[in-house]
Amino acid sequence: MSKNPIGPGTPDPLDFLNIDDELSVDERLLRDTVRQFVGDRILPNVAEWFEEGSIPKELGKEMGALGMLGMHLDGYGCAGMSAVDYGLACLELEAGDSGTRSFVSVQGSLAMFPIWAYGSEEQKQQWLPGMAAGDLLGCFGLTEPDSGSDPGSMRTNARKDGDDWVLNGAKMWITNGSIADVAVVWAQTDEGIRGFVVPTDTSGFSTQDIHHKLSLRASVTSELILEDVRLPADAVLPGVAGLKGPLSCLSEARYGILWGAVGAARACYEAALDYSTSREQFGGPIGGYQLTQRKLVEMMVAVNRGLLVALHIGRKKDAGTLTASQISFGKFDNVRMALEVAREARGILGANGITLEYPVIRHMNNLESVITYEGTNEIHTLILGQAITGINAFS
Repeated sequence: MSKNPIGPGTPDPLDFLNIDDELSVDERLLRDTVRQFVGDRILPNVAEWFEEGSIPKELGKEMGALGMLGMHLDGYGCAGMSAVDYGLACLELEAGDSGTRSFVSVQGSLAMFPIWAYGSEEQKQQWLPGMAAGDLLGCFGLTEPDSGSDPGSMRTNARKDGDDWVLNGAKMWITNGSIADVAVVWAQTDEGIRGFVVPTDTSGFSTQDIHHKLSLRASVTSELILEDVRLPADAVLPGVAGLKGPLSCLSEARYGILWGAVGAARACYEAALDYSTSREQFGGPIGGYQLTQRKLVEMMVAVNRGLLVALHIGRKKDAGTLTASQISFGKFDNVRMALEVAREARGILGANGITLEYPVIRHMNNLESVITYEGTNEIHTLILGQAITGINAFS
């Protein structure tokens, strides 16, 4: 009999392509540290948070102590980790819940990043060290009640009054809005769209939480209301004007999402695989039936493919060769993949799939938000369409 040309051993069903081998020792250590934090702190509590519609503010300090806040930024108390490190952290956080990954993404990529990239030295010194430690929480005000996918049509405005700026308007669907200490708010000015660093205790600034959500419940989502909010001249971010500012922040957040979605998909696949080997019907485990095995295989392949896409994009980001449209590729495909995996896993779990005793329905509901925020799938389709045809189809 001829020798097996493929070699001995059975692939790990949880890492079928041995993608762990593509990570350095330090990358695996960071990944495992975040995974342990999620296992110890998030997973035992997240079903209750989801049901209550809340998330503990003190998580910020716990994440800050582990260096997870603004971890991909340099200086000012930030960890200065690689893009792949940040991606792996997002993956593990979202394997816990999309809300916890959103907490970190908003803090680091949407609130800290614009201050780090476009702020004055005084603004950086004032805000970033406390935000990196989790002592100060931030939010990002771009989306409005009547301006979502078209941020250029925002109505929030800032006008000069002597040396001061006066802001009026409203922002909607703002993660961490009511628990934030500082908001980065984008507004129309005579100089174009500008970003403002707004302490949330400023007179005229208020928030109102959005209730009755059936998705991203373990996350605070708010409306920001600005009524004659008076800010000093140095509250504006001096380093950027126009849509380049907020769009660059969205690219940073989308990068974290394309990793995080793989974590949600992996959690659903693992739950379905475990369930299928223990749930018995017709005299045997349901994982022994052809239809169930096909579903499990499709999920396994999808999760491995999504992780390879994320890792490739992360390596390109670290090499400085990544484009915004390639980030859209990852966000577009990995999020829809994760939603398909979650729905398939829900079917394998049957009626048990709709309870919070298992993670699947929670992930499935969360992913309905993830496929919409930081650019809907339709918007990313058009970004990719423009990239391959050279034709702008947005209007």
